[in-house]
Amino acid sequence: MVDLQNDFVEGGALAVPDGMAVVAIANQIMANFDLVVATQDWHPADHQSFASQHLGVSIGQQFLLNGLPQTAWPDHCIQETFGAELVASLETHGISKIVRKGTDKSIDSYSGFYDNGHQKSTGLAEFLRSKGVDQVAVMGLATDYCVRFTALDAVNEGFETTLLLDGCRGVELQPGDIAKAIEELKQAGVKV
Repeated sequence: MVDLQNDFVEGGALAVPDGMAVVAIANQIMANFDLVVATQDWHPADHQSFASQHLGVSIGQQFLLNGLPQTAWPDHCIQETFGAELVASLETHGISKIVRKGTDKSIDSYSGFYDNGHQKSTGLAEFLRSKGVDQVAVMGLATDYCVRFTALDAVNEGFETTLLLDGCRGVELQPGDIAKAIEELKQAGVKV
């Protein structure tokens, strides 16, 4: 379950349209899985993906962050804040592990497995392997960012990967972003 956090649902700093609907779906399907892992965006207040940290950079604008393409985001999911908390209606008793990402202020981390430069692992792949997992199903927020990169890394790590499309919602900064992300996932071998 990718980033089911207050800042990504209605009323949040980076709300995904209809994001709260995904939480109800997560609660419905959790019992169908032997192991449930949630990711949590967990940024320091001065995270360099935030537009507020760069003079003249607007939210949604593309720029280079330490040599990597970066979208400028509003301040969101700041460690120890309400916005970073998992949504209260999410039935967290069914979650075996929470993986925090985006903790290094100098690089963003869309994927639950790695930062955007694949420099540091979150330990998720190793945890899943230690539990005998070889198949993963991915759902959450947002289809065209964190869900997309988590699913791509899952396939690249050798996991048989399925995207639970009903359990995803996207940002769609540009028209067609969600459809492009889904097509990219299919091409990479993700079952949709």
